[in-house]
Amino acid sequence: MSTLLLTARDVIPIAIILFGFQLGVLKRPINQWRKVLLGFIYVIIGLTFFLVGLQMALFPIGESMANQLTTSEFLHPDGGNEPYIWQDYFWVYVFAAAIGFSTTIAEPSLIAVAIKANQVSGGTIGIQGLRMSVAFGVAIGITLGCFRIVVGDPIHYYIMAGYVVVVIQTFYAPKMIVPLAYDSGGVTTSTVTVPLVAALGLGLATNVEGRNPLIDGFGLIAFASLFPMITVMGYAQIVDYLSKRKTIKE
Repeated sequence: MSTLLLTARDVIPIAIILFGFQLGVLKRPINQWRKVLLGFIYVIIGLTFFLVGLQMALFPIGESMANQLTTSEFLHPDGGNEPYIWQDYFWVYVFAAAIGFSTTIAEPSLIAVAIKANQVSGGTIGIQGLRMSVAFGVAIGITLGCFRIVVGDPIHYYIMAGYVVVVIQTFYAPKMIVPLAYDSGGVTTSTVTVPLVAALGLGLATNVEGRNPLIDGFGLIAFASLFPMITVMGYAQIVDYLSKRKTIKE
């Protein structure tokens, strides 16, 4: 019940703003206001169930997987006492890439953006091509972020290097894809991806010796936002290159 009340408290101001502008500024009636009101009720109920699900399932399972993948029994099944090196966390990287790819493919906001981009571009931008390129970007970003947590490197080195690549690509990528690529970084930080990625980062930083969960555990979302921009523009550059090459041959 408390989650329902907190969700209603967060959603009601949005409804007040929308209805206020519609009635007070635009001075237009709300068409089918009963359906609109029912929709807000569905939103509140849906968000409540989603938040409860996060607390009961997604956060615990993400932390549990990180804990199990970083136990001494799993990392050194032979019982050796050698110091851990970054190669010992191979299955952590595999899990990070897999969870990053799968959650992004299932991300509702990315599906919506891909469908709209396909419609606006007249079919030039493929729905599946965009979703796959974004998903690969998230997979690469989260894997690299987990590697950073394991080795303990400062996060800003990775982020700065990534944005240098983004800026360079911006000048060479097809112009129509650049704004979409920048938006693709934002749509990954949504309802499905963030809870599991955050739980993975916190669980990993908690179990790797010498890491601070507050300093090292967060930051994976930044990687999940950055690398899709690189992969989407890279995908567009490859498609553009192949298209030009095909035209020359013909």
